[in-house]
Amino acid sequence: MKTLVLGLGNELLADDAVGILAARSLRRTRPTGVDVVETSVSGLALLDFFLGYERAIVIDAIQSGKHPPGTILEFGPSELRHVVAPSPHYTGLPELVTVADQLALDFPRQIRIFAVEVADSSTLGGELSAPVRAALPELIRRVSAQIRARQPPACPSRFATLP
Repeated sequence: MKTLVLGLGNELLADDAVGILAARSLRRTRPTGVDVVETSVSGLALLDFFLGYERAIVIDAIQSGKHPPGTILEFGPSELRHVVAPSPHYTGLPELVTVADQLALDFPRQIRIFAVEVADSSTLGGELSAPVRAALPELIRRVSAQIRARQPPACPSRFATLP
C-alpha cells in the first residue's frame, strides 16, 4: 500500500515546525513504499501532495488551547470541523476530502492525523517550546508505529480512518 507521510508547518515559526521536524526524522527510517514529504503550503495547494496515495499520515501543529502544550492528538478527517474560510487558501483537510471525492480524484482512502498541541506558533525565528520539544520523540514513535501497522480491512465508506 503506497503511503504518504506529510509533515506540515513552518520551521521559521517556533512550535509550528513540529510537523516538519518529525517528517525529517521519519525520512531517515522510512520503509519501502512510504514517501515522507514536508511542506509549509496549506489549503487547496495541499491537494497535489495526496494524489496517487492509498493512505496518508499527516503531522501538524494545533493550537486549540484545549490541551497542555506537547499533547499528541490522533484523529481522522471525519473528526475535524469544516473550515469557514475567506478563501480556498485557508481550507482544511475535510474540504480537501470533499473536493477529491466530488472530482473522483485518486486520493488516499485512509487518513490519520497526528497533531501536537503547541504553545507558540507565531514567534518568527523562535525555537520549539520545551513541552513540544519533549513530545517530539513520542510523536515520531507513534507515527512510525502507524506506518508499520497492519493494514485495516476494506471499509465500506469512501474515506476510512486508520486504526
